[in-house]
Amino acid sequence: MDLATFVERSEGTWRSMRSGHSLAFQQFEEVLSQIKIERLSPADPQVVELLESTSQDPGLIQSPFRMEWSAESDWEPDDPSEVSSGSCVLVPVPADPSSGSLLRSVGYAEAEQAISSYRFLSDGTFVLSTKYGQSIAEERIWFVSEHVRCRSSVLRTSEGSGVLQTSFASEVRRLTL
Repeated sequence: MDLATFVERSEGTWRSMRSGHSLAFQQFEEVLSQIKIERLSPADPQVVELLESTSQDPGLIQSPFRMEWSAESDWEPDDPSEVSSGSCVLVPVPADPSSGSLLRSVGYAEAEQAISSYRFLSDGTFVLSTKYGQSIAEERIWFVSEHVRCRSSVLRTSEGSGVLQTSFASEVRRLTL
């Protein structure tokens, strides 16, 4: 698997069912989400803005994309049916065919701009590691079939010694006729 293939296979609208376990709070969470992934042009204003803010060479990027989500969680304290939503621009900067950096306008674990490192395992699994101010996140995404993928994450303390949260999601692409 290479980056362009991964982004192409990820494009579309996905229905996600995620289970998470917060070890810090000893709570279990179930989240139903809709995730939309679309490729962007390298000239898209959001891509250009992210590149400028990180001083990256635009000539090195490959397959930028945007991810939008809306999620319903059973962990919302005031209103369990409350929907949280957001979006993020992601700009891959390959170092070689199987690894590189991923610029993120908003991170996964902390709502701040982040630079992640990525790599592909020999079985095609996409592994993304991000060091934030307060934590370290590792996400893994792999395809079970053309329209089904799985995603797992582990959130650790900033020193990497303790596990704060884990999650697993199965995602099915919405097919339109």
